[in-house]
Amino acid sequence: MGIELNEQAEAVARAFVSARREARALATYPGPVPAELGCAYTIQDRAIVIDGRRVVGWKVGRINPPLDGTLGANRLSGPIFADSVVDASDGEEPAMPVFSGGFAAAEAEILLHVAPGFAGPVPTDDAGTRAILDEVRLGIEIASSPYAGINADGPPVTVSDFGNNAGLVRGPALERWRDLDLCAIPVRGEIDGEVVGAATAATMLDGPYGAVRFLLANLIERGFDVSGGLWVSSGAITGVHEIRVGQSFRAVFEGCGEVRCSVVAAQPR
Repeated sequence: MGIELNEQAEAVARAFVSARREARALATYPGPVPAELGCAYTIQDRAIVIDGRRVVGWKVGRINPPLDGTLGANRLSGPIFADSVVDASDGEEPAMPVFSGGFAAAEAEILLHVAPGFAGPVPTDDAGTRAILDEVRLGIEIASSPYAGINADGPPVTVSDFGNNAGLVRGPALERWRDLDLCAIPVRGEIDGEVVGAATAATMLDGPYGAVRFLLANLIERGFDVSGGLWVSSGAITGVHEIRVGQSFRAVFEGCGEVRCSVVAAQPR
């Protein structure tokens, strides 16, 4: 990456971090639009450093055909910061901030925790992946960006602004998860009591465990230390459901539990 491209990546990263800190919408993309994932992750990596908050997990999202072939990947990732994670394991309905004037959505997801001490290599199958995990929870990812076109403009743009993540609701632990087929759990998403999507994780490429494998390979390639333990928000099961300030989202995992949250306008921090 040349000097000019590095400077452009730095400027975009600073613009997104500033807009998020100020809870300020961006009417246009703040710089040259990245066309490939390498440049997009360079912007994201710089933004993580500029932001300075502690990263405790990562969201994984899908890249659909035909862009997966064009970009050379069928998933993408973005950081989840410690202060954006809320525990709601006892049926609470926490208020999760989103960027007014930007993009906002809620997603029902299975959350998997990679145990501290993982040193590689990345597992190659589900059994090996289960062996490096120590907890699985039900959850909701809050996807939000100051830039309303974050998803419409394509995966590199999504990646460049923290993968469009703005928070994580950690619901109840999934009991006996080692004995369950995570891809067989019926999942339903509701906004204000109305069903907006229903599916199972069987539709998610190679499932939640595959998301863990993708993420670990992605982070190791980018030079991140993954040995301290991390949460993986493994991907939207019922869809990416756009949501407005004042609405509530409920994720129901049939036979396993549910997670709820409401959505409020982000404030400057």
